[in-house]
Amino acid sequence: MTNENPDNQSRRKFLRDGFWVAVLSALAAAAAAVLAKGRKKKYVWQLDPAKCIACGNCATHCVLNESAVKCVHAYAMCGYCDLCTGYFVPEPKALDTAAENQLCPTGAIKRTFVEDPYFEYTIDERLCIGCGKCVKGCSAFGNGSLFLQVRHDRCLNCNECAIAVACPTQAFKRVDADNPYLLKGK
Repeated sequence: MTNENPDNQSRRKFLRDGFWVAVLSALAAAAAAVLAKGRKKKYVWQLDPAKCIACGNCATHCVLNESAVKCVHAYAMCGYCDLCTGYFVPEPKALDTAAENQLCPTGAIKRTFVEDPYFEYTIDERLCIGCGKCVKGCSAFGNGSLFLQVRHDRCLNCNECAIAVACPTQAFKRVDADNPYLLKGK
């Protein structure tokens, strides 16, 4: 029969259990630190819309047959113009959807009447080749609501991007894969 005080047994059990909890917590923290250190941050290519001059290299220098760069429309910036300089060729014959009036060589921009005098312009990315003609027109005479972006579902994320090498303004840069899109603001 033990004459030991029950409070001493509880204290010893508490200290022993606390010791093991501390040891296991330290091991878990060390393992997490090793895993975090070994995990490299991933980067992807993206166009900086503030530097892009829509030179046309995105359409011709991508290693893919159809460029991974597509035109994007920032609707919050758009004026919904009747005469959209990203949609129409300079001095169009008429302000309608006839092919000879459209700036886009593939017809990737769709013009839809909203209400007089407003039209909405949408990009069909399947048809867009990333030539930047619409972006150049919109930036030169409009409000710049059209801009180019790398679409990561298409991009091969080449170690040395052929478009980045050909870019005259170094608008292509590596960005964190967790935040891959550089948006154009007002």
